[in-house]
Amino acid sequence: MPTPQPRRPHQTRSGRGSFAVLDPATGEPFDEAPDQRPEELDAIVDRAHTAWLHWRADTNADARAAALLAAADAVEQAGPDLAPLLTREQGKPLPESYAEVARTAARLRYFATLAPQTQPIQDGRAVRSEIRWRPLGPVAAIVPWNFPLQLASAKFAPALAAGNTVVLKPSPFTPLATRMLGSVLAAVLPEDVLTIVTGREPLGERLASHPGIRHVTFTGSVPTGRAVARGAASSLARVTLELGGNDAAILLDDVDVEQIADRLFWAAFRNCGQICMAVKRVYAPVRLYSEVVEALAQRANQTVVGPGLEAGSQLGPVNNAPQLARIERYAAGALAAGARAAAGGGRLDRPGYFFAPTILADVPAQSPVVTQEQFGPVLPVLPYQSVEQAVEAANDTGFGLGGSVWGTDLDRAEQVAGRLECGTVWINHHGELSLAQPFAGAKESGVGVAGGPWGLSGNLRPFVVHRPLEA
Repeated sequence: MPTPQPRRPHQTRSGRGSFAVLDPATGEPFDEAPDQRPEELDAIVDRAHTAWLHWRADTNADARAAALLAAADAVEQAGPDLAPLLTREQGKPLPESYAEVARTAARLRYFATLAPQTQPIQDGRAVRSEIRWRPLGPVAAIVPWNFPLQLASAKFAPALAAGNTVVLKPSPFTPLATRMLGSVLAAVLPEDVLTIVTGREPLGERLASHPGIRHVTFTGSVPTGRAVARGAASSLARVTLELGGNDAAILLDDVDVEQIADRLFWAAFRNCGQICMAVKRVYAPVRLYSEVVEALAQRANQTVVGPGLEAGSQLGPVNNAPQLARIERYAAGALAAGARAAAGGGRLDRPGYFFAPTILADVPAQSPVVTQEQFGPVLPVLPYQSVEQAVEAANDTGFGLGGSVWGTDLDRAEQVAGRLECGTVWINHHGELSLAQPFAGAKESGVGVAGGPWGLSGNLRPFVVHRPLEA
């Protein structure tokens, strides 16, 4: 069976410049995207505002829902074009790209079923009071390169359902599938309700601080998130920030290592470890430490690493050269400080940005590969003497996105899980999310809430109406 090749997205050439898009499986350019100038945003945001004046109308609620359902159908139909292109620019195995396209469609379909509801206020006064919900205005959505389509839909689906318009900026490492998605959705959404802009900095900085933007929703690093918040503050725009994590998995002393090893491994290594809520540290009891390291190392050594478009690849390349350099630096630093590579340990000797799936044992607790978010196929495993010590180590971080506890006694595991300082905790699995649940982090892992009805509410403001009771 021939390897599927992505079709080239429709590109709008304006003569204003473009930038190369690289295939992480080769490290070589394979296409380009428009490098839009920050000053172009004035006209784009103005058009988004004009479109919002009609899209926001209460009488358009049914039309908005119908448009989102049509958008979901269009995304599914475009899957054979979107998925290979996503793999080509992001690196993930093709089945995972198809899954991301499906998730994008599912999110549109989910938010099409949600609508803000008027709420009466019962406060005992002789007036009739109610809360009506109003959209905010044009929304800026700034999306990273690990899940370009899925994270884009996590931002624009609730924003559109609430009656806002959206200006979406993907990462310059992964602009093409998002541009194709924009073309697909343009066929079913009104003009300028959703606009895709591509370009290098300072485009994102200018978008976040644009005075016409009323809500900035961003996913990325903590330092960039702080900069986005400072930019949005200039116009007092609302912000929703998802800023990554350093999720810990605590294995209790009654855990069945072989039974959970596959789930634990892929909770850390799916998408080459480039997931904000991936397992990034494992704490194992001393009695089981060697067994845990060996089980994870065995799976790392057996994992098929290769180009995402190549049949049989389970793990693709790291997405980009700067991220690969970061992972190399963290792994090398840990090894130099006395850690042992039970599997992997370095870059693979082949073209592209491939790094061997790496299990690190005997890692110093203060090594950056433990204390920071490595965001790649490197997993440190650390021993602990007591559960109290493990919980303290898991919480000893500025991050607070997710965490998990693994063991046979579910009541005990849940008790330990309740002590973790994070937004979401899992027992005997990690990283699974429902479209209907809130997703938010503690500490430096974010501001605001995404997902479910909370994601819709984040795109609305209350509008309170008082009137006398009828005579």
